[in-house]
Amino acid sequence: MTTQPYKTTIPHLAGLHKYVGQELGLTNWMTITQEDINTFAKLTGDEQWIHVDPARAAKASPFGTTVAHGFMILSYASKFSYETLEIGDVGMGLNYGLDKLRFTSPTPVGSRVRGRMSLLEVEEKPPGVKYKISIVFECEGQEKPVCVAEWLAMAYAS
Repeated sequence: MTTQPYKTTIPHLAGLHKYVGQELGLTNWMTITQEDINTFAKLTGDEQWIHVDPARAAKASPFGTTVAHGFMILSYASKFSYETLEIGDVGMGLNYGLDKLRFTSPTPVGSRVRGRMSLLEVEEKPPGVKYKISIVFECEGQEKPVCVAEWLAMAYAS
């Protein structure tokens, strides 16, 4: 399993099925800051102290610090997909949903996370293609990922 960031480029949507079962890419590490957590908390209305109150989290949280929202980590799926997969003739892509989602470990503030993407399925859905991507959100220094998801998307050739 590679540890260096990389991206897969597929010239044509019609060739996507050839990559089923393969890892597509690995992103660079990105740091989860308290400012990012606070912004997400304000946007979503989830301002629970475990996320936004460093002093209280240091004393009362089992993690000893604030932690990112699970949904915040999941929201990086789009960013990570752009960093790991390019399909040359896609004119438009849409989120279709999730089949499986687990937040398997907390993401402490200051952690560095990255995404590892693999293609699980491809299904023709004229005029486009529906595909399923496995995303493993890794946290530097932790053996257990912070999130694992099976993400569905639609792509339409330009």
